[in-house]
Amino acid sequence: MTDRKVFADSVTPLPAQDGLTPHGLMVAAAQPDQATEMMTILFSLAIPAGGEDELQKMVAAGKSLSPADVSKKFAANADDAKTLVAWLKAQGFKIEKISDDKTSIYAQASVAQIQKSLGVNMVRVTKDGITYTAARDAPSLPASVAGSVNAIIGLQPFRRAHKHFRILMHQSGVPTPAKRTKGKPAKGKATLKSTVTGITTNIQNGPPYLVSEILGAYGADSLPVTGKGQTIAILIDTVPTDADLKKFWSINKLPIKISQVKKINVKGVTLPPPEGEETLDVQWSSGVARGANIRIYASGTLNFVDLDRALDAIISDLPSQPGMRQLSISLGLGETFMAVAEVKAQAQKFLRLAASGVNVFVSSGDAGSNPDVTGHNSGNTTQVEYESSDINVIGVGGTTLNLAAGGTVSAETAWISSGGGKSRLFPRPIWQKGAGVPAGNERLVPDVSAAADPNTGALVVLHGKNNQIGGTSWSAPMWAGFCALINEARAKAGKPPLSFLNPLIYPLIGSGAFRDVTSGNNGAFNAGAGYDMITGVGVPNVKKLIAALS
Repeated sequence: MTDRKVFADSVTPLPAQDGLTPHGLMVAAAQPDQATEMMTILFSLAIPAGGEDELQKMVAAGKSLSPADVSKKFAANADDAKTLVAWLKAQGFKIEKISDDKTSIYAQASVAQIQKSLGVNMVRVTKDGITYTAARDAPSLPASVAGSVNAIIGLQPFRRAHKHFRILMHQSGVPTPAKRTKGKPAKGKATLKSTVTGITTNIQNGPPYLVSEILGAYGADSLPVTGKGQTIAILIDTVPTDADLKKFWSINKLPIKISQVKKINVKGVTLPPPEGEETLDVQWSSGVARGANIRIYASGTLNFVDLDRALDAIISDLPSQPGMRQLSISLGLGETFMAVAEVKAQAQKFLRLAASGVNVFVSSGDAGSNPDVTGHNSGNTTQVEYESSDINVIGVGGTTLNLAAGGTVSAETAWISSGGGKSRLFPRPIWQKGAGVPAGNERLVPDVSAAADPNTGALVVLHGKNNQIGGTSWSAPMWAGFCALINEARAKAGKPPLSFLNPLIYPLIGSGAFRDVTSGNNGAFNAGAGYDMITGVGVPNVKKLIAALS
């Protein structure tokens, strides 16, 4: 290997012997019939030395550039990309996509060719009953073509993101409303009641909450902004049905047209059927910012290669979508289960988005302080989830919200399943400081929060039925909608769009722009005065936040 560059951080270690791994994976030898299986690999190229540091300092200082300038000034070395592409083609790889900034080269080849060209031993790995072909050891490239390549992603597809939503179910498995103890049926409020086809929405200010009730809880009702002129991007694997969107808008009396929603099939493949996450994201981001446009970037799968490709598609579209200044992502995986290079490759894209003036809102997870590889709270390791731990995104935690009959907040506590804690991968950013922020050098998660508990959850129409859904997958698109409202207000005030939000909001700890959530825990961490690792700086008063930021 003296003439080859080894990418040790691009995979997570698998034992040399077949059998069960400490993480519960089953490893077995590959069979001859797997040799013809096709895989898509991402070759991630670094931007020139010093470029990332320059961009990071700019973002932390609250500055941004035009997307075109970011792409032009901070592109990967074109000669390195050209050399690698030529070699891959000579090796029998099919080049599927090259990002505009040359930092991402997506190439497809057979398992046999990948094994030969990248010098890896391919095996079969079973996780959660599904078996994948994956690399047992680290890939490498000839030194003559490795150039500025800093990661080779996609060789272990058993490691993928999981979704952060929870549908409230009763024992028979049919969606059911939470018990309501406050308020009476309101005159004129739509009644949609069934024990089989859906839940009732006929109790004023009780779960499942409607959009108007949540807007009232967070000071976002009766505002002179609707998100008009703004575009909210959503990254997820598939798309909702038009019928579900229209029914949701109708129940909530929202004047939204289906023409405001654009569905982008990133790879042009058959997408999986809707299962709730995509529907929750679109219904609630559009509901909060009813005047905004929505662009759904459907990745097809939750493999990190496909998610990266969707992020590249978003970055590529920024010059033609000047209002696309907010992105919602409700996905994650515990940091200890990530390959370091996977994080590096994706972090570079989040840095480019932040530098281009796009605020990315990522749900912190629904497994409390101890998420495991499947996303359930059975792990023994205190950790946070990536992507919410990235220093260039806004991590969004969750609360349990209870409203009084009149719509005021009777109680709001930290949701026990809200993800949060200390990052193992990212250092403490200079902007993460203020009352309640503990001493230390680690990036802390989350930054902000909003309602997430499924027991006091949101109305979501899925497959024509009314459901009560929660999870930090609810709070993240909610915040993307709030951001669209703020950006419209700034435009009306003659100001440019928001720069990266985090350096702007930490100085507002304790102000009227945020309501502090001071009770509850997520396992290892407790809510308290000021910042905490469940609810961040708190939940917003959007009217006052707009005043502070515009």
